[in-house]
Amino acid sequence: MTGTATSDMEMTLPNILDDLTVRFLLNLPRSELQSIPRLCFQVEEAQWFYEDFIRPLAATASTPLPSLPLRQFCLALFQHCPLLSGFTDAEHVAAYEEFLAYKVRVPVRGAILMDEACERVVLVKGWKKGSSWSFPRGKINKDERDLDCAVREVYEETGFDVRAAGLVGQDDKQADEDVKYIDVIMREQHMRLFVFRGVPLDTVFEPQTRKEISKIAWYNVKDLPGFKKQKHAQDQANQANKFYMVAPFLGPLRKWISVQRKKDVARDARAASMPVSMPAVAGEDEDMETQARASAVPMNEAPPTVDKSEELRRLMGIGTVPAIQPQPPSFEP
Repeated sequence: MTGTATSDMEMTLPNILDDLTVRFLLNLPRSELQSIPRLCFQVEEAQWFYEDFIRPLAATASTPLPSLPLRQFCLALFQHCPLLSGFTDAEHVAAYEEFLAYKVRVPVRGAILMDEACERVVLVKGWKKGSSWSFPRGKINKDERDLDCAVREVYEETGFDVRAAGLVGQDDKQADEDVKYIDVIMREQHMRLFVFRGVPLDTVFEPQTRKEISKIAWYNVKDLPGFKKQKHAQDQANQANKFYMVAPFLGPLRKWISVQRKKDVARDARAASMPVSMPAVAGEDEDMETQARASAVPMNEAPPTVDKSEELRRLMGIGTVPAIQPQPPSFEP
């Protein structure tokens, strides 16, 4: 069913559920339909579509539709879908609970975006009220490589293309191990964040997804809880609540930054010890060539004596003139 069909049909909840069933469930491959978690992921996408597109469209048509949290939406679609309507309400609830348990264990991949000086990081804040700050990240798709997932999630949440910026290889063959990453397990969920250094501070960030990210900001790593000791315990507790998704990564990140700065110092020292080549000035090359030829003459040898008159006669083609013999002076008696 196309978007035009959705806008033309009567905006009632049963009609909308019919449309969403066809869009997201009926055409799934058998392997997806036989897996409760995979099926529920499709239901979750249907709920996002309902909240992001269907409800605003219905509001403009003066036929408002109710907002449905994921649990309520999932149960309503289960009951409405012909493939699942034969199950009891208890079985629908059990399927939803199984999905939630599975969802929190799906591996998460993302990135820590840093400036060249390794002083600031990019953090994102969720859309919902009370959301905490975190690094850009998201759940990995089936058969998706870790690095590919991280690049995709960063682009979706910030609009920053890591590959286009040259911070990672353009092809998909670059091994994940070639890029620095930090692993953390939180609540049975494995999280891997790749570290990318060299993001320009004037980068314009813009989420590519709707109603997922409310704010994007640079933060100085020294201001984040866990990066350094806080003087006041209360301030530390307040900060920890805002950045609890960030704090577990800061210890390993601090060590990595220390290594990077040592490498920077060593690189600068090597650069400073190298001889500096001055740019040549116009005409300087000829002077240097003349000096080189002059320096090729040994210092202890006198330059050959040149008979200027002989050289002049040779150039004018005049034959050799016998030299005039000096005469003795004559005296008159």
